[in-house]
Amino acid sequence: MSEDKVSRREFLSKSTMAASTVVAGSSTAKDHAQEDGHHEHEQSDYALRTKALVAVLTRKNLVNPASMDAVVDLYETKIGPHIGARMVARSWVDENYRQRLLEDARAVAREDNLTGIEGTDLVAVENTSEVHNLVVCTLCSCYPWPLLGLPPTWYKDAAYRAQSVIDPRGVLKKFGLALDDEIEVRVWDSTAEVRYLVIPERPLGSEGMSVEQLEKLVTRDSMVGAEILNSSSAGEEA
Repeated sequence: MSEDKVSRREFLSKSTMAASTVVAGSSTAKDHAQEDGHHEHEQSDYALRTKALVAVLTRKNLVNPASMDAVVDLYETKIGPHIGARMVARSWVDENYRQRLLEDARAVAREDNLTGIEGTDLVAVENTSEVHNLVVCTLCSCYPWPLLGLPPTWYKDAAYRAQSVIDPRGVLKKFGLALDDEIEVRVWDSTAEVRYLVIPERPLGSEGMSVEQLEKLVTRDSMVGAEILNSSSAGEEA
């Protein structure tokens, strides 16, 4: 990979094949990686396999695409990242709420009647001027769906899963986030039992904003640790 800044989508397409050899040890992936460079994949193997499987099941009338679209809409509009963003925004203005969230995020989520948290431990970690947190799932794509909605494609891909553990600073730099050497980077590996929520630092210039206004500044990627917020971050996810 070059040293130029790439989007999270570009990072995915450029790194998938190389990282898959680390995560899965796939001989096929190794063979492709050793070829002359003409095989950059715009989609991961997982995405292609999923599309093929859905197509076959649809032809056999075993799945209904409309029903699948309804589930996607549920997570994007009714359970999506605006839920987590509301928690983050509230933690910025309510110190007691923030402390309770850091001490037992699962209990706070259940108090707020958030679905899907009952059987899963939820851990909140906060970014500060001294510590930056990054969340990954090295085995698959465990992710706090009820709070953040659908996980981004790059989060599920082998490239991110492998390289975030090996070189988290390098991954963040490719995303356009170059951290000072003095800042400690902590990587949190999600599991089927434990999910993580990153509380990003409050953006400069947001003083005096209401919770509703602050909520609009919080992005999904910032709650995974893939970016730092500013007053114009909203809507910039890739």
